[in-house]
Amino acid sequence: MKRRTTLTGIAALAAVAIALTGCGRTSEGSSASSAAPVRLDDAPATGTITMWAMGAEGEALPDFVKTFEKANPGVTVKVTAIPWDAAHNKIQTAIAGGNTPDIAMMGTTWMADFGDAFATVPDGIDTSGFFDGAVSSTKVNDRAAGIPWYVDTRVLYYRTDIAAKAGWTKAPTSWDELQQMAADMKSRGGATWGIRMPAGNDSFQGALWMPWSAGAEVTDGKKWTLDTPEMTKGIEYYKSFFDKKLADPNADTSAGAVESEFVAGTTPMVVEGPFLRGQLASVGGADFASKYATAVLPADKESVSFSGGANLVVFNGSKNASSAWKLARWLAEPKVQAEFYAATGDLPAATAAWKEQAVSSDASLATFGTQLKTAKAPPVSTSWVQVAAKGDQALESIRRGGVSVADALKKLQSDADTIGLK
Repeated sequence: MKRRTTLTGIAALAAVAIALTGCGRTSEGSSASSAAPVRLDDAPATGTITMWAMGAEGEALPDFVKTFEKANPGVTVKVTAIPWDAAHNKIQTAIAGGNTPDIAMMGTTWMADFGDAFATVPDGIDTSGFFDGAVSSTKVNDRAAGIPWYVDTRVLYYRTDIAAKAGWTKAPTSWDELQQMAADMKSRGGATWGIRMPAGNDSFQGALWMPWSAGAEVTDGKKWTLDTPEMTKGIEYYKSFFDKKLADPNADTSAGAVESEFVAGTTPMVVEGPFLRGQLASVGGADFASKYATAVLPADKESVSFSGGANLVVFNGSKNASSAWKLARWLAEPKVQAEFYAATGDLPAATAAWKEQAVSSDASLATFGTQLKTAKAPPVSTSWVQVAAKGDQALESIRRGGVSVADALKKLQSDADTIGLK
């Protein structure tokens, strides 16, 4: 399953983004916007296709694409696996030196960083069958610069055994119910805390489901909108869990802390992604799955969660662009995405893939499929990592009780205005 660093990387990249503002962009504007899209046909792919991929995907792809090579006897796909912590610099260096691969896997939060180097998606590739949040992450200046490949979203995990002790037999569906359930799990269920709220690196992005649920937007397309009544309502709700001592303001944010506290029952609720399932099985054992359930996020106006993951992009400098797009098109097919889920645990971005046996047979995935229908992606902006890092600082000041939500958001808006929307 996915590690959270492979899907967001906001904190890890903040320093890089600050030092390399606009990295991947040419000094003379977008080269991608002037490059004519490739016209695809149904002829077999040919020649050599070079591809870069990170993490588990880079390890799985060499064997996986053999099926594509078999269906296209005249093609060879050469996959280079790259560690996530080295990928951003490697891609930037390749773009600057004109040594990019034909095609690459691209984290959704990196699309703006390198968007000018990505070719426009050909008309022969239809992205209407993907989750809306995933499609929005592929747009660079309103141009389709990639194809959704796999997705990630966050849902509520809760201990059903502790909930039962607290008098709850079903998941909360509203903000009021979530807070009451947290209180009951602490007072009647024996938990130390009711729920874990986002803290530390990436906490602002992790907490966005609350402002989003209240109707907030982080940008109107022209400027950042972080000091609004809707944003205030969402962050006030976040703060209320600490005010009522239902969440630990000094929660351990080190690796493994979330799953160990959840398994121990000290913190019986958390909002996390699909990767947590595998980690819980590792820490709690195979039988632990019977002690917890997942649910879509409780709603104020609606249930809205974070949408992340990775896209497939073809570089403007590709020497075999037509075949590269054919590989991307194949990897985006619902059946192929379902097969890739079986191989890696990556959630398919194509909605039809969720009806394939490999995905539909796993009942535990149903919650994620439902949540993805309303999940939203952060803005495709080169300055998002900097703004999100400022958001982390704002939540830190709120969580520890020294600053009001109004003052924290006022400062965050000022910081974001200074950074700008790029």
